[in-house]
Amino acid sequence: MPVTRSLIALIAILCASPVAAGDASRRTPVVEAVEKVSPAVVNVSAEQIVEQQANPFGAFRDPMFDQFFRDFVEPRRERVMRTSLGSGVLIRADGYILTNQHVVLKGSRIHVSLVGDREFEAKLVGADSDSDLAVLRVQASGELPFVEMGHSDDLMIGETVIAIGNPFGLSHTVTTGVVSAVGRSLQQNDQTYYDFIQTDASINPGNSGGPLLNIKGELIGINTAIYQNAQGIGFAIPVDRARRIVTDLITFGEVQVPWVGAVVQNLTVELAQHFGVRGKRGVLVRGVEAESPASRAGVARGDVILAIDGHDVHSSDEYDQRVRDHAADSALRFAIVRDGTEQTIVVQASQYPIERADDLSWTLLGFRLAESRGALVVRAVRPDSNAARIGMRSGDFVVALAGVPLTNLTMFRKKLIEVRLSQSVLLSVQRGNYVYNIQVPMGGRLS
Repeated sequence: MPVTRSLIALIAILCASPVAAGDASRRTPVVEAVEKVSPAVVNVSAEQIVEQQANPFGAFRDPMFDQFFRDFVEPRRERVMRTSLGSGVLIRADGYILTNQHVVLKGSRIHVSLVGDREFEAKLVGADSDSDLAVLRVQASGELPFVEMGHSDDLMIGETVIAIGNPFGLSHTVTTGVVSAVGRSLQQNDQTYYDFIQTDASINPGNSGGPLLNIKGELIGINTAIYQNAQGIGFAIPVDRARRIVTDLITFGEVQVPWVGAVVQNLTVELAQHFGVRGKRGVLVRGVEAESPASRAGVARGDVILAIDGHDVHSSDEYDQRVRDHAADSALRFAIVRDGTEQTIVVQASQYPIERADDLSWTLLGFRLAESRGALVVRAVRPDSNAARIGMRSGDFVVALAGVPLTNLTMFRKKLIEVRLSQSVLLSVQRGNYVYNIQVPMGGRLS
């Protein structure tokens, strides 16, 4: 009897072993990573109300009739609902979601769908256009699944990566590829984005905002389809940059930009030769703001900044991005050339003091403002200032700065600090029933 039982058991093991071995071989690290992370990947839909010309024939449209009604009938506007689709990923158990800013841009209502047909209305916590990142939050009973953040500073070319999203509205579609390159820069819609991860994993518009994972199922990037001309090429925002932006958006609702105070310009071939710089990297310091962190650290006009924290700098735009990648209280290590000699200067960055904004307005633009019944009225204009030259006077109202509508002094101060280094700024001034949009030069910027 024991021999018979042993024989039966052996036959059962031999019959079952090929299947078990086959299952084990199919469960690759990619499969395990997808199973681990998929519950934390969400679908994001943003509803936007837009106005368009109404069609008197309903659904029927013909270019000839459209032209006829434009020529002979005053067009009637109608409001319609448009929906944008994208992806997102839960990064905390209490409902915080990371996605792309362009996925939720101008959305009046944002809906989030999880695995298992769970749906929530999401609140926009904050967004940053310079990085194309946004943070949402949903309220749920109990903890939600989330993905652990990894690191993107040690990625290897050829390393396997996994993208999850919902292209074309097809939820939880998985694509795989490898890291093709790191540190890629993209020019899109007059804006440059720096330090993207490039991959050959397919990233379509619906994947935007979804996670890019390493083989361990850790978040290493946020997929973005902002570069519409890419074919067979995907890009992702590195998680090391996203981590700091997420912290600021959750804590402050906006990104806290570090104040350094060095004003730079692109380095031409002639300038590079003049200042003894070899190669194609570096930006020239053309001025330093008074009493700024750069001034206190000893950065001087005529210095050439080669790198920040070991990352080369090739343009003024890239310099700005390198600075923005740091927290407002970070210490930045500048590699500079001065008098033909390379040296290192450590700059302790800080936030720009908002209490200096009123003096900035007086110095750069030439006027002081006061709040008046939900508006900003000009209280004084400095003689011989740019404001005086364009004809501003006391009693005018400043309704927008750099295209951003204003209703209080705090909004004005924050926006002025943001644009203080610009050559000029768009100012919207109301006098009586008329609003004038004027490009005003900024003067007296540098010490």
